[in-house]
Amino acid sequence: METQVKQIVPAHPAADGDGVKIQRTSLFNQPVADPFLLLDELGSDNPEDYIGGFPPHPHRGMETLTYLKQGSLTHTDHMGNKGAISSGGAQWMSAGRGVIHSEMPAREQQRLHGFQLWINLPASQKMQPPQYRDIERQQMTEATLGNGGYATIIAGAWQLNQQQYQGPLTTLAADARYLDAFLPAGESLSVSLPENYTLLAYVYQGQLNTRISSGSQMLVVIDHQGTADIHATQDSSFLLLAGQPLAEPVAHYGPFVMNTSEEIEQAIRDYQNGTLAL
Repeated sequence: METQVKQIVPAHPAADGDGVKIQRTSLFNQPVADPFLLLDELGSDNPEDYIGGFPPHPHRGMETLTYLKQGSLTHTDHMGNKGAISSGGAQWMSAGRGVIHSEMPAREQQRLHGFQLWINLPASQKMQPPQYRDIERQQMTEATLGNGGYATIIAGAWQLNQQQYQGPLTTLAADARYLDAFLPAGESLSVSLPENYTLLAYVYQGQLNTRISSGSQMLVVIDHQGTADIHATQDSSFLLLAGQPLAEPVAHYGPFVMNTSEEIEQAIRDYQNGTLAL
């Protein structure tokens, strides 16, 4: 059965950090994507496109999950955390009331390909203490999908082809779930979720069904009714994201995500006077 597409959100070329070139899908004004806020894809074999990295910058009120297919990144923050991930690894950071951190690529690498996802924090958690964790490739949960298909489970609980899997990250906001899958042409995947959960697909290679293609640079909101049947018309690699909608107002400015404009103004003042991360 053809997967029903609720909404298509296009990606756009952008730059962030010290000139890092990305494909950005902004979800801030897309209630059907709640609790997800942003998805950036970084992919280049030209170091000039990414070597500047992301020098120290602040966040408040949201979480980031960075997943690398190829390359390496080093994280440092004001709390004294320092960690590096390489191909197949992930970094999770819950900014809470405030984090100042940097994410820098290794200078000797010749390719960087990865994704950064922003997840909204509920109002009750936006001012909680920040948290951080690295997940190495060998800590991921692997799922065999049959006939050459497979998935790497990064976060949350998934039911795939009626089999249950649990990723190493279990404490993301809004019960957010994240996996990276590959399906050969002609193969299908059944995904079961609570009916009210948001389900997003981002194809970075190949084509799913007849509408979801890597060449279109888009994030697709799937109308799953509790079960989504995903079919690969080409050999396809894709991300699936799922989470429980928060149904709360979103106010954002740059790296700050709160519920009201007054809270955003306070975050800016706190950063300017040096108290954001205290």
